[in-house]
Parts: sequence; structure tokens; C-alpha cells
Amino acid sequence: MEIINKVANSALKTIDLEVFYPKGKRVLFDIKDWLFHELILKEKEFRASVDNHDWSQYQQSFVAVTCTADAIIPSWAFMLVTSKLVPFANKVVIGNLETLETILYQKIIEDLSTEDFQGKPVIVKGCSEKPVPIAAYSFLLEKLQPIAKSILFGEACSSVPIYKVKKQ
Repeated sequence: MEIINKVANSALKTIDLEVFYPKGKRVLFDIKDWLFHELILKEKEFRASVDNHDWSQYQQSFVAVTCTADAIIPSWAFMLVTSKLVPFANKVVIGNLETLETILYQKIIEDLSTEDFQGKPVIVKGCSEKPVPIAAYSFLLEKLQPIAKSILFGEACSSVPIYKVKKQ
């Protein structure tokens, strides 16, 4: 008796978000060390720290700028740091590393071509070794639901149904 791989012969399209993970170093840039007693931003000293910092070390990096101290930081301080990072970094965001990954994936999914998924059953692979943010799955669903026949989550052998076009 011949064994037939029904999954390989089906119209099922698999998408693995881990494949789209952008290569590059991730950096959490914390400005708390440039605050007076990690509490107060003194403009003159802060600007001196910004001017004396070696920004080239962030070449081709993805940078999340944050302040982990419980301090009130004016918006211009984040803008000033960002202005120094932009010439070197691949991407700069204000927030933590999860925010960084979420924003990266939002752009990736916005730019994703969907023609291969039009009218097809789609399975979204769930397990990944890279930090794919949970929001990426929502972005992907939002993009594919209007065009896919159905959307499943997991592996072909054990998937969870998420969405299916209603028969009329």
C-alpha cells in the first residue's frame, strides 16, 4: 500500500513568522545612567553625555531607547538620543525590546505579499526559537483573514482552527 502525503498535495499554505525575523543585533539603550542620581535630567549634563557617546557602536543594530529609572523624562530627550542613533541603527524605537520586535514585525507584515494566500487554507506555524512577538500573529491574521479560505494555527498534523470563510 502506497503512503500518500495529503498535506504536501493539498492547497494548504504554511507561513512561519520566524523566517522573517530581521537579522541584526538588538540593543536596549537605557538613558537612566545619564540622569542625576538616576532621577533628574539636567539638560546641560545630559547633552554632554549625548555628545560624548560613541554612537557608531550601534551600526546595523536595532535599538530600543528607554529609561528604566522611575523618572519623568521630557520627550525631547528621547528625540535627541534618537537623532544620534538614526545615522547608524537599522531601526530605533522608544520602548523595550518587545516593543522593538513588535514594530519590526508590524512593518514586515504590512509589506508581506499575500497573493500566494488568496483563497487558500493557511496554517500559521506557532513554535519558534526567535522572539516573534505575540502581536505579530494578530497583525498576520488581520492581513490574511480578508483573503484566505481558512486560517489554522500550529502544525499540519495538530492545528487549531482560527478562522474559516462561511459557506453561503
